[in-house]
Amino acid sequence: MKILVTGGLGAVGSPLVAQLRGRGHEVWVLDRPHHHGLNGHYYFRADVGEFRQVENVMEQVKFDFVYHAAAEFGRINGEDFYETLWRSNAVGTKNMIRLQERHRYRMVVFSSSEIYGDWDDLMLEDTPNEHPIKQMNDYAISKWVNELQVYNSAAVNGTETVIVRLFNTYGPGEPYSDYRSVICKFIYSALHDLPYTVYLNHHRTSSYIDDTSRTLANISEKFRAGRVYNIAGGTYHDIKSISDTILRLCGKTDKLVKYVDYEVHNTRDKRTSAARAIEEIDHRETVGLEEGIARTIDWQKQYYGAGR
Repeated sequence: MKILVTGGLGAVGSPLVAQLRGRGHEVWVLDRPHHHGLNGHYYFRADVGEFRQVENVMEQVKFDFVYHAAAEFGRINGEDFYETLWRSNAVGTKNMIRLQERHRYRMVVFSSSEIYGDWDDLMLEDTPNEHPIKQMNDYAISKWVNELQVYNSAAVNGTETVIVRLFNTYGPGEPYSDYRSVICKFIYSALHDLPYTVYLNHHRTSSYIDDTSRTLANISEKFRAGRVYNIAGGTYHDIKSISDTILRLCGKTDKLVKYVDYEVHNTRDKRTSAARAIEEIDHRETVGLEEGIARTIDWQKQYYGAGR
């Protein structure tokens, strides 16, 4: 199968590409930096927010399947760089859908657990269509807009798409920035003796990157158009327990940690079920939270030469 992964150099896209290639697929990567690709091949430099650039890619290779992972990531990033976020996320997804309508490839569109917004009950795939929900930031709103665009195209033009909502994917391959995931940021701060804030009354589920990418790759083999999947870990935890584990594994104290009851205008509790993904696309949690954090710490030590 000829597969394109947009955002294929990213923290999720890169291991997904490796998974798919390991299964014998011809996998191409689309991303924004100049890059050598695989043996100088199978790479397109393009910005999904620019229709002409993506159109040029689709005219060169006839893809059977597209994983559309390219996006601006994160709540605060979306507020600070909202122009880039809306062009990349909403316009970029519209561009991919327009080309899907023309070329008829099947597609997986990456959404986010952030679309559940202020919902304070169990977050199930059908919840946003059955209950009024207020998304709480531009990132979340842009991801919900993308889902609506997918639904509209399927209804009007018969496109075949699966939506995945990732819940706090973490692991090796995610370089630090102030806009990255909480586990990435806590580890980097602990290794470099930097202060960080822990919000005590927030709870999450976290999914290790190897488990997430394997499940995502399964969709190409178990494709059911119109399905929506929560991709989540099986352990429901508070944020302090994550910090405590990281500090212990790094041999650090919490002297630089600031504890705050909760973060204003952020979802407090993300309780979900991945039962649909477990049943239909063989989602499995094979790496527990402590082991996953330990592997991520080791990767950051090697990547940054820190904490040795």
